[in-house]
Amino acid sequence: MKLSDKVAIVTGGGTGMGRAMCELFAREGARVVVNYSRSGQAAEEVVTRIGQQGGEAMAVQADVSVDAQVRQMVRQTEEKWGRLDILVNNGAWTKRVPHQNLEDLTDEIWDRTLNTDLRGPFYCMRAAAPLLTKNPGAAIINVSSTAAFYGDGSSIAYSAAKAGLIVMTKSFARLLAPAVRVNTLIPGTVATGFAGWPPEFYQGISGQTPLGRLATTEEFAAAALFLAADATFLTGESLTVDCGVFALRRKP
Repeated sequence: MKLSDKVAIVTGGGTGMGRAMCELFAREGARVVVNYSRSGQAAEEVVTRIGQQGGEAMAVQADVSVDAQVRQMVRQTEEKWGRLDILVNNGAWTKRVPHQNLEDLTDEIWDRTLNTDLRGPFYCMRAAAPLLTKNPGAAIINVSSTAAFYGDGSSIAYSAAKAGLIVMTKSFARLLAPAVRVNTLIPGTVATGFAGWPPEFYQGISGQTPLGRLATTEEFAAAALFLAADATFLTGESLTVDCGVFALRRKP
């Protein structure tokens, strides 16, 4: 197994891509902290499922936009398992605001988006760095979005936050090298229900990608596993998981 004896924190681990990453990491031998902010029941379901499959996991509530809660989550991880090898900054928040509706993009939406999607990963990386640097092969994976490239997505604030995360990844890659590899994983559209897009939204664009479909949450998790376990030669890089849309400049 690729992650035997490793410990991973996955923020936003109870649903969607986070859930898929938690379950795959556990199958590969990692002990997993399934972080959640509000989806407690979903996170506990992930922990139960991992346990039924012979793995180890625990659900930890922490709002990543609150530094004290992030630090407590890292302390709980160390108290439980004594180490940390992998941090996945997957937790995010957004609210759909059509870009032309500038007056609807309120200070409240701006603040919550940037606090969760940009400040949150910073808090997590800062709190986790002392533990990660103790373990050879440690890795951080920051989950951005192709909205960072196109300036589209659920809101202008969301696109800006995800673009900032790509740059912050490079900053931390410089800071923590060579002890910790820090990379960005960039999903295109993945049918998770995030942002409240209706089913017809996914149906409408799935056939327009170069591969004629959308990436699945399981495929996204496989890319995360690659960065966590196999990509020992990569840091400061971005890996896009969008069935070829960005690489071939074929935007649906």
